[in-house]
Amino acid sequence: MAIVDEAATAHARWAGNALTSSGLTADTRLTVIAVTPGAHGTAAGVVSHRGAVDEEAVRAVVAAAERAARTATPAADARPLLTGDVVPSSADWAEPAPTASAGVLARFAASLAATFERARGERRLLYGYAEQRQHATWLASSTGLRLRHVQTSGVVDLTAKTGDGAASTWSGTGAADLGEIDPLPLYEGLGERLDRGRRRVELPAGRYEVLLSPSCVADLMLRLYRAAGAKDAVDARTVFGGPDGGTRIGERLTGAPLTLRSDPHEPGLRCAPFVAARGSADVAQVFADTVSVFDNGLPLSPAEWIHDGVLTRLVQTRHSADLTGLPVTPQVGNLVLEGPGEGRSLAELVATTRRGLLVTSLWYVRDVDPRTLLLTGLTRDGVYLVEDGEVVGETNNFRFNESPVDLLGRVTEIGRTERTLPRERDDSTPRTAMPALRVGDYTMSAVSEAI
Repeated sequence: MAIVDEAATAHARWAGNALTSSGLTADTRLTVIAVTPGAHGTAAGVVSHRGAVDEEAVRAVVAAAERAARTATPAADARPLLTGDVVPSSADWAEPAPTASAGVLARFAASLAATFERARGERRLLYGYAEQRQHATWLASSTGLRLRHVQTSGVVDLTAKTGDGAASTWSGTGAADLGEIDPLPLYEGLGERLDRGRRRVELPAGRYEVLLSPSCVADLMLRLYRAAGAKDAVDARTVFGGPDGGTRIGERLTGAPLTLRSDPHEPGLRCAPFVAARGSADVAQVFADTVSVFDNGLPLSPAEWIHDGVLTRLVQTRHSADLTGLPVTPQVGNLVLEGPGEGRSLAELVATTRRGLLVTSLWYVRDVDPRTLLLTGLTRDGVYLVEDGEVVGETNNFRFNESPVDLLGRVTEIGRTERTLPRERDDSTPRTAMPALRVGDYTMSAVSEAI
């Protein structure tokens, strides 16, 4: 099998209300998976090459993958490879790779210049990053697979600071195209936060009712999603393992009517409709049996992981499904959390808060205990005290200790689901749409000196 990834990116950075850099980049990655049957089972060798690809490079990568397969132990997740007569070829298989254009940056820069002018007039400083990225993936196999997917995305990451640097706040957003994003409304929202933060209120560590922004919810739910492998649950290595073996599927995780789902065809969040694994658990250092190279080409379908508060599915490869007796439900490249109906905006949630903290972004989120999915991390760039429906001032940042699974059980109100950008992300992060959440007894374990 071979997977070719071609990424073309147009990007810009700015600091102190001025563009500092911009450019176009192209990145090519070839991944070859060699499969070798043997007397004791089938082994796989995976080798990747990044950079220019010519015939000599292809031959070298193939040879290296074959050598790796010959020396590898049999793969526990080995299954028959999918074939081209079972999985139809992509109609756009022969289309060329997309290219990046400076035109999209020029149009965005014009909007950004107007935003800089506004910030200067209000004695604020803007820092940030924007990109337009087109990522094409081709998947081919000796069994006849011929699949292609192109994913286009635009991202804007914006931080606003007061002129003296004493206060800072952040926002980020994504879209199918950078041209859909206007930085001025983003800045206006950040400006309102900075205005609210003119009064400083020092608070101690403790348990608080919090309003988590959609971005915060995305960071936490992505941690839950990455830990939702069925095999690890059956082996009692994660929070989703049952007390007497098995899994917690069928158990109510929250009384709130929350649904967590994925769909490769979700409007605004479309992603690859087939599995394209560049390594299995034993070679990719990921949660066991959440991905398998032997599943490459497997069509992806909509999946509800949590339905109306009840855990309904865990991530399954064909191998883990055979072990657990549960349906095959591979990872999908997006994640949506929603409640019933439209839900209220974050501003409307603030207006109905008697006393609590508004948390706008999280940072340095790290695992503490996989068996409970306990996480630790920091709030960053804006925590605000809300009293009687109004933000009365900015408070200090905190270190928090929370499990997103336990947190779901303390959700008391669900906001409006919207596309959002997790603060901790990379090129492999699933696209997300999340609501703001009102959560009781959120553990702020220590005061942080970060701004």
